Amino acid sequence: MSMFRAVVRPLAPPIRKSCVAPFFPVSRYFSTGLEEAGYKLHPQLLAKAQSLRTERDKLSKSLTDDGYDPAKALEQARLDGLASNLARYEQFVPTLDDLHKLSVSEDPEALELRVDVLEEMEDIKQQLRDLTNRIKKALVSTHPFASYPCILEFRPGVGGAEAAIFAKDLMNMYVSYCTLKKWRYSILNVNEISGADGITEGMLSIEESGAYERFRFEGGVHRVQRIPATESKGRVHTSAAAVIVLPQLDSGGEDSNEAERSFAPGEVRIDIMRARGAGGQHVNTTESAVRLTHIPTGITVSMQDNRSQHKNKAKAFMILRARLTDKEHAEKVARERQSRSLQVASTDRSDKVRTYNYPQNRVTDHRCGFTMYDLDGCMGGTSLEALLDRVEEWAQEEDMKNLEMKE
Repeated sequence: MSMFRAVVRPLAPPIRKSCVAPFFPVSRYFSTGLEEAGYKLHPQLLAKAQSLRTERDKLSKSLTDDGYDPAKALEQARLDGLASNLARYEQFVPTLDDLHKLSVSEDPEALELRVDVLEEMEDIKQQLRDLTNRIKKALVSTHPFASYPCILEFRPGVGGAEAAIFAKDLMNMYVSYCTLKKWRYSILNVNEISGADGITEGMLSIEESGAYERFRFEGGVHRVQRIPATESKGRVHTSAAAVIVLPQLDSGGEDSNEAERSFAPGEVRIDIMRARGAGGQHVNTTESAVRLTHIPTGITVSMQDNRSQHKNKAKAFMILRARLTDKEHAEKVARERQSRSLQVASTDRSDKVRTYNYPQNRVTDHRCGFTMYDLDGCMGGTSLEALLDRVEEWAQEEDMKNLEMKE
């Protein structure tokens, strides 16, 4: 007989659900999981959406009681989509909660329906995710200059003559895009390099409403990698050019006096001089060039593209106003970010936003990570649309992330 005796301990009693439920509320964690997975709105975002729906109802009542107002009608139309999506969202959320409770029930009848219930839950989840994304996009504030035309400025960076050539190539790329879209545009100013195929500065006015919204993420340093025509050993050189995107607040007509009156006396110094560079005898002997200096900020604008001093002056004031507006908006955004103390990704102009690699036939946008292998199509304007779309999608995602962090 063995000296050792087996010790048999009684098994722990099974844990009853009634004991677990108070400490692990299933519905609470299910709801939190849906929010994290993108199926449900954050409570503060939901409250904001409901507030906008209330505003939309007030606008509708005002239009009915007080008569038609174009601005109110436009704002109501913008909020109609949000209200419709929010109504569907509020119908689906309680339905999904009820289905979840049914899916975890151990009732015999519920067990028989579990497969159908789970399938219906997946269908509602997908619809909720779509509705949540639509509502978030509607909650992102529209840029104040989204509906404006725009001005694109081009300046060569590092790379010498090759950078000046690339700056001209970029301007031609946007001109080709506008031509394909049948958008109105005009070249405000071009300073070409004598004896070379490059520019030291270029200004392109895109007069289509909404052009600023379409191009506002094009601002920044564009880098090119290619073999220059003057390179005898076939080495790839890297050059860069800067693109600046400004909202066009006025048409830049011929009334330079009206433009001048929008500034306080003494705020802008106006210098009149003879135009320089190519342009014929008349350009170089007539005092038609204009240089404006905004005294408070030190911003200067020079314009000599036209033989008429008044036209150059009007264009210069238009560009000065655009630069000042852009500066004020950038400072306002910076103050808002600082007040929120958020270290978030920015959609402002930054170093090296895009690379154009000619040997690889590649264009890469470094913000959204999108790469296309159709450089000729991009520079010709035909493939630029796809690139602009991807950058815009990235910007919307960043805006939604920032909105959630802000809330």
